[in-house]
Amino acid sequence: MFSFYSIFFDPLLKEIRLFTLDFAEVKKGDRVLDVCCGTGDQAFYYAKKGANAIGIDFSQKMIEFALSEKQKRGLSNIDFKVADATVLPFEDHVFDMASISLALHEIENSKRDLVISEMKRVVKKDGHLIFIDFKVPFVSNTASYLIKAAEYLAGKNNRESFKSYIEKGGLPILLGRNKLKPEKISYFKDGLLTIIKSKNIL
Repeated sequence: MFSFYSIFFDPLLKEIRLFTLDFAEVKKGDRVLDVCCGTGDQAFYYAKKGANAIGIDFSQKMIEFALSEKQKRGLSNIDFKVADATVLPFEDHVFDMASISLALHEIENSKRDLVISEMKRVVKKDGHLIFIDFKVPFVSNTASYLIKAAEYLAGKNNRESFKSYIEKGGLPILLGRNKLKPEKISYFKDGLLTIIKSKNIL
């Protein structure tokens, strides 16, 4: 299953993964956290850029897959841990940057603020947070209809989380509620996705 994600979905996101490196201005030696990392794809891009990357995910199977990929690629500046994004297992203000990609819409509404709060907690003052997710209002095109169908087929929890994410205004509302101002914004896939960079002002 996880090799399926890696083979079919990760290549579709390659353009975004590469853009994120420049957009976030990731530098060699930066300590970077990728939250809800899945197969670890974005974290591997950070590591190849020279950052010291850590990916966390709630799924033991996803982390096992990412760790096996780490071994295959022979990278020493990356690690993966099983962890709950609402209770990150790191001390305060230890990362230069934290990112979360295409995951907030899958998290139930009551927990999204907790995830963002934890990301803020572990990032240094004047460090940065990167958010990538669906743009709201949700565009109407072929890709958007396929995504809606996929979220529906993923089950009730995914469907309800996706629906509430869209109805409640997406990233701009979430970040505003958590006192994060967009420093930079860009869009992908004909306006389907938004990427936002915010400074962590404590």
